[in-house]
Amino acid sequence: MKYYDKLIFEFSKKGRTGYSLRKNEWTDSTDSIPAGLRRSAPAALPQVSEVDVVRHYTNLSQMNFGVDTGFYPLGSCTMKYNPKINEEIAGIRGFQSLHPLQPASTVQGVLQVYYEIDKSLAELTGMAHFTFNPCAGAHGELTGLMIMRQYHLLRGDSKRTKVIVPDSAHGTNPASAAVCGLEVIVVKSNPDGLVDVDDLKPLLGDDIAGIMLTNPNTLGLFEKEILEIANLVHGCGGLLYYDGANMNPLLGVARPGDMGFDVLHLNLHKSFSTPHGGGGPGSGPVGVCEKLVPYLPVPRVVKTSAGSFAVIGRAGAGKSSTVKNAECCSESAGEVSGFLGNFLVTLRAYAYILMIGKQNVKLLGKLASLNANYVKESLKDSYKLPIPSVCKHEFVFDGLIDDGASKASDGKGATTLDVAKRLLDYGFHAPTIYFPLLFHQALMIEPTETESKETLDAFIDVMKKIAVEAAENPDLLKTAPRNMPISRPDEVRAARYTILKYQDEETNTI
Repeated sequence: MKYYDKLIFEFSKKGRTGYSLRKNEWTDSTDSIPAGLRRSAPAALPQVSEVDVVRHYTNLSQMNFGVDTGFYPLGSCTMKYNPKINEEIAGIRGFQSLHPLQPASTVQGVLQVYYEIDKSLAELTGMAHFTFNPCAGAHGELTGLMIMRQYHLLRGDSKRTKVIVPDSAHGTNPASAAVCGLEVIVVKSNPDGLVDVDDLKPLLGDDIAGIMLTNPNTLGLFEKEILEIANLVHGCGGLLYYDGANMNPLLGVARPGDMGFDVLHLNLHKSFSTPHGGGGPGSGPVGVCEKLVPYLPVPRVVKTSAGSFAVIGRAGAGKSSTVKNAECCSESAGEVSGFLGNFLVTLRAYAYILMIGKQNVKLLGKLASLNANYVKESLKDSYKLPIPSVCKHEFVFDGLIDDGASKASDGKGATTLDVAKRLLDYGFHAPTIYFPLLFHQALMIEPTETESKETLDAFIDVMKKIAVEAAENPDLLKTAPRNMPISRPDEVRAARYTILKYQDEETNTI
């Protein structure tokens, strides 16, 4: 076992301490704690010196892989570089010390940020207005579907309880629809990987609330029949929902609103360059076309006739709205979060938009698509490319062309999982694997527009080398990674039998 592989408990030696606190001169520290909440015995905390604590956690931090340390070819997640100016702005003390119940008069600058980024995102997407209350992409999906339901219900169209979802959709799409109480109807893809319009037509009727699409889809392919799809869905009285997880290649190039979409969510923590991964932070603002604006969640930020900014809807937790606010939001789909969402994530995205500017934003989508096509064309002779069309921001292989099955000790060749594991040995994060479910050995790659040609060439070289290894010595891949702290844990067992506490084998204490 390496020094940094140990748990902090394994550094513990009785009597060691890494801190010194002065005795409380005013009161016994336990006096204010109810007796029923006090421990019967001291917590079994490790007794460790300061230097061991510092080294332990510093070593752990250096074992993490992040966008600041390496390349993420992570399909469908847009792990682009996060400019540090965003972090500096979000770290300004005035922003960090905000309280959500402050009077609007004390946070006019904050409300102005919400107001102006609303206008910016509306311009980029072709929507009318946004709510920033949803705290993640899936939360945005749910919010968009709530708006969709509210629209139909207030029009007396209560039988519209079905949502159409493609078989290539992100998994959160059907999950969000189910949580919203809607029935999911699957539309198939055609051989080109796009929505099969002939399969869609029989599904349409007066019970359809709408359809959920991402364009380009999870195969990185643009839905060429999107205008016909929009006309068909609108023709039966339904709405179009846009899953903005794949908005990256459209930035500055095309707008979902112009394609006929009525409601969409964006992932600020993806397309607009704020850190994500590991559970947060996130933000999934939802934009709507003009006719759906009354159904946006509350609270919302508006500009008053006097030129100041105000919050309409619920003023804060436990406080009811004014009569005026209640009247102007009477058709709202309700509240989806306590306040106005994750402000510091919104602030980072606002800084990013201002930094890129109106002219340069036109390059984002083009460069994202250029990088993806460059990697795809460079690797198509080593990996199976089921759909050879020009892609947008991402593409999907279906395993190796030569997996070395005849040379493997078990007679089975290298798999997509093996390729992903082997990439770790070469210092690259693994791409998304086994999604979408259209292909058995799916390997989804998205380089994003922020990566240089040199980085992409290095990744391409490694992927080609792994393909050669798979053909000549597939067992090498099956035992990868070889130079990481952990090689191949039993992932299913680890998920089912998680160990969340430390137990000392000598003393049997926890």
